Amino acid sequence: MIDNQIIATVLVHLFIAILQLGFWRKTVPQRVLSIGGSFISLIFAIKLFTKVFNGDILIMHAANWEAPFGIVFVADLLSSTLVLLTAIAALAVSIFSATGIGRQRILYGYFPIFHFLVMGLNGAFLTGDIFNLYVFFEVIIISSFVLMTLGGRKAQLEGAVKYMAMNILASTFFLTGIGLLYGISGSLNMADLALIVPKIENRAIVDITATFFLIGFGIKSAIFPLYFWLPSSYHTPPSAVAAIFGGLLTKVGIYALFRVFTLIFIPNEFIRDLLLVLSILTILTGAFGALIKTNVRRLFSYLIVCHIGFMIGGLGMYSKLAILGAVFYLIHDIMVKTNLFLIAGLIRQMRGSMDMKKLGGLYAEYPKISLLIAIVLFSLAGIPPLSGFWPKIYLLQGAFENAHYLYAGALILGSFITLFVIAKFWSEVFWKKSPDPDTIEDKFKDLIGIRKIALILPICILAASSLYIGLNAEIIIQVADRISSEMLNTTPYIQAVLGK
Repeated sequence: MIDNQIIATVLVHLFIAILQLGFWRKTVPQRVLSIGGSFISLIFAIKLFTKVFNGDILIMHAANWEAPFGIVFVADLLSSTLVLLTAIAALAVSIFSATGIGRQRILYGYFPIFHFLVMGLNGAFLTGDIFNLYVFFEVIIISSFVLMTLGGRKAQLEGAVKYMAMNILASTFFLTGIGLLYGISGSLNMADLALIVPKIENRAIVDITATFFLIGFGIKSAIFPLYFWLPSSYHTPPSAVAAIFGGLLTKVGIYALFRVFTLIFIPNEFIRDLLLVLSILTILTGAFGALIKTNVRRLFSYLIVCHIGFMIGGLGMYSKLAILGAVFYLIHDIMVKTNLFLIAGLIRQMRGSMDMKKLGGLYAEYPKISLLIAIVLFSLAGIPPLSGFWPKIYLLQGAFENAHYLYAGALILGSFITLFVIAKFWSEVFWKKSPDPDTIEDKFKDLIGIRKIALILPICILAASSLYIGLNAEIIIQVADRISSEMLNTTPYIQAVLGK
């Protein structure tokens, strides 16, 4: 079904970014435009998700050039769900940024670049053309690099160099894979490629091409052994920037893996085994890395790596239950990881440090805020019946159903280490006695009411989203079940795009 409103969420962020350039030296209008634009985008995202959930796959042909000759935008349940989650996360980060980002960074273009980044994310989720996916990836990389370097501190620049170097390498593999794919198929439309690639007789060149995509998307997703750029860079930018990075940037790589390896390259036994091995190693390296970290954001960065392994393993098992669990975990993870870095920013406001050795006493001083944060931490750890618990059940069922016991063991071990790390974090930051008052730099206490709300409200929004996901798991399971069915049976997607 053709619907030109598919790209509304892309255009809203594009127009907001351009409009903010007219207020380059005025920070208050930029803050208001950012929050207002993110709210409008959320309305369009809800409308898009509702249309897709209650109807068919929606498409839009750019400039009326029909597929496979023109660029097509496609909204199926997977892409519309991710656009909705992106809209919620972007709204929360916009509100937090109104206080959490300093005036100087705003004057250097923080808000326009932020909206260009979100525009790129939405475009990547909605495009049905593999080269257009690359274009939106480049928009994301350029925007994220600028956001990471705003402020110009030495640690930021060092982290940005590692981030940019690895992402350029990922883009090189991605673009090389696109060149090979076009050479063997003569098409760039993903639905068209889904029909052409299985008929190619030279399976060796198909497997080589698939490997290029796996390496490119694997770097962007921070899969072992190419994950080290993430914990080396995500702790350096402001917390609002780290929140959108931690919640969404790695997940767009996961989305690309899900899309390409269920639509174009149906994984053979070698690719599935490779994905499972990589997922196990990613879980273990992320979990053990988190064990030894005392910096809050470095700890959270390693947990991102660990939990990416959970989702990659679901794709590697390539069964209905496993993919359902991976999709459910993706939905949960976007909300929780975005919130974790906002919480880290709030803690920095309250204590002036990210070092757990220098933190403590937050529960005694801010009991209500601490209980709010506890909800997020329990969701992350997978305490039943919160959002992190349910997808692990399906992933474990998928693992035992297909006799992938090593993955099941890694999943259980990763979950227990996550629980231990979060308990340690809670003890050090909230329950431990407050450090020497002379070392505390509490900027939060002196903020006016509206600024305090701007820091707390986003955490409330995302915590409420996580609670909804956990306490209404049957609804999320229904969505994830339909998404997994569409991923395993791509005929409706192909018919919607190509009309055949």
